[in-house]
Amino acid sequence: MGNLLKVLTREIENYPHFFLDFENAQPTDAEREVWNQVNAILQESESILSGLQAYKGAGQEIRQAIQNPSDQMLQEQAWNSVCPLVVRLKEFYGFSLKLEKALQSLLESLTCPPFTPTQHLEKEQALAKQFAEILHFTLRFDELKVGPSISRSGLRSLLFSKNMDIENEVNNEMANRMSLFYAEATPMLKTLSDATTNFVSENKTLPLENTTDCLSTMASVCKVMLETPEYTSRFSSEDTLLFCMRVMVGVIILYDHVHPDGAFIKTSKIDMKGCIKVLKDQPADNVEGLLNALRFTTKHLNYESTPKNIRAMLQ
Repeated sequence: MGNLLKVLTREIENYPHFFLDFENAQPTDAEREVWNQVNAILQESESILSGLQAYKGAGQEIRQAIQNPSDQMLQEQAWNSVCPLVVRLKEFYGFSLKLEKALQSLLESLTCPPFTPTQHLEKEQALAKQFAEILHFTLRFDELKVGPSISRSGLRSLLFSKNMDIENEVNNEMANRMSLFYAEATPMLKTLSDATTNFVSENKTLPLENTTDCLSTMASVCKVMLETPEYTSRFSSEDTLLFCMRVMVGVIILYDHVHPDGAFIKTSKIDMKGCIKVLKDQPADNVEGLLNALRFTTKHLNYESTPKNIRAMLQ
């Protein structure tokens, strides 16, 4: 059966119990249409990450061109450096829009009546796996993006320089949207948070709990997998461990943005103390970026409703 990820088998108050196979789930006939659409998008994800890893900015060339507007040679050098970067940045941004649509398709499938979110996650494991893969990609992208080579000021200079006509690649409206996207510390996560919030507001007949319960259930599944040696010992590689951690953090952040009271309150359906503990039990190098994501991209952490002990765990 491969590495079937068996989770939530012991009695935990308020948390659902079921098996979730992140590694081997295959789509059923009922899932296939949505699965195929999302899979086509996910197949691009590795090339997007490779492109981001290889991305080198053109800060020096841009600065020299702006400081010396009459030097034609410097303008040419900047142009030759900038053009391929604009194409690449547009590609990354375009992928975020595709990912937004994919996430909303999965949410629609995993939250629609008459089934509960837990029943959906049990019955539609291939879609649950894709949801997890989107979150995994998102955290990886944002961890890579934090370097200085994609900065807002550099990007605006690159996109809006009066001496460089880049209209063929990026018009003014697109340049503005790209600039706002890259201004975010975690642009992909912000895209998914907004997409989830929009999904809830656009589907007014769908109870909010359908969406929040889907997210909290996935967080609980990941937490128990991570804190139970019986399960972690079955992982074929450390990558699976990191996958679970990223997915857990991703759904916590989405939950915190969508739920009116957030993820940190005492009555939260997510065991935040347990989730933070399993992260802190891992090597620091593996989790510092994820802990920072909880510190800086959640909405309610610094609210008075957050218990002091939870806040202290993230200081």
